[in-house]
Amino acid sequence: MTVDMDKVRRESIRWTILLTLNNGRPTYLYEEVMLAVVQAVYTDATALELRRELDYLDDRKLVVVVKEPGGRWRADLTHYGVDVAEYTVDCLPGIARPAKYW
Repeated sequence: MTVDMDKVRRESIRWTILLTLNNGRPTYLYEEVMLAVVQAVYTDATALELRRELDYLDDRKLVVVVKEPGGRWRADLTHYGVDVAEYTVDCLPGIARPAKYW
């Protein structure tokens, strides 16, 4: 069995984004802040990669992404995104949320 490292990376970045936004509550965060956190884990992460995963999370209704006219993106968690980050609901595949151990 081989491990798909691209898949692991994508799903881990999605989880990192959710945790970052959860810690930034009750306000939204700009993409630069989220990218800095993601780059602490994946030093070669790019703004485009972050935007792809934000778009995915937006499609899943876990975050709301606002694409400002000047080109910057900002995001905030939906109530469902908060529930996923806080382990109060099940997490569907596509996000590398660790198993709850407490």
